Amino acid sequence: MALFEVIDVEGVSFVKITLDNETVRAERGALCYLFGDIAIDAPVPSIGRAVKRVLAEESLIRPSYTGTGTVYLESSLGGFHVLEAADAPWILGRGSYWASESGVALGVHRETLLTSLFGGEGFIELHTKVSGRGKVVLRTPGPVEEIPLRNERMVADGKYVLARTGDIRYRIKTATRTVMGQWLAGERRLRVYEGTGRLLLASYPYWRVALLDAMKKR
Repeated sequence: MALFEVIDVEGVSFVKITLDNETVRAERGALCYLFGDIAIDAPVPSIGRAVKRVLAEESLIRPSYTGTGTVYLESSLGGFHVLEAADAPWILGRGSYWASESGVALGVHRETLLTSLFGGEGFIELHTKVSGRGKVVLRTPGPVEEIPLRNERMVADGKYVLARTGDIRYRIKTATRTVMGQWLAGERRLRVYEGTGRLLLASYPYWRVALLDAMKKR
């Protein structure tokens, strides 16, 4: 299996991938540099898959790297989390996918119409879905906490969930039962996750990400 390492240095993070006659995929434009006998391939998706990726705001092409050597991906002020996928599908938040092993299949998951509308995503909300066995690297704005749900419910005020197992139900609900209550509470829409499965949550940012956001708002 390919070796994925998340390295933190000088206030940034990057992913180092060591290959031994193996194949991995990565987000378009993610490559920084590589060593060894590694071939790069950029498969063109079918028209249907290309349309779905555009609607999901994901890259049309995700290059593959095959051979023996070391691949270094671009650094980020945010961080990266290595997820060990094992058959059960995971649904990823938009922009979370970064890289994966060849044994992981990439697909698309569509949310219900009402969830898309209430969540402010328009008529169609699509997400990358991963399934199969292997490692998946996720981009994250902050430290990741894994939360197991056992026929339970978790409610979040924001897009803090990076990924969820496919058996977790997701919907949008109003924060309170009345418009006045929403105004008094200072909340309008909440994201509800219910069922039995796992969530990956990043509820607070790395200090460097928070600092950059504060500077942008000036």
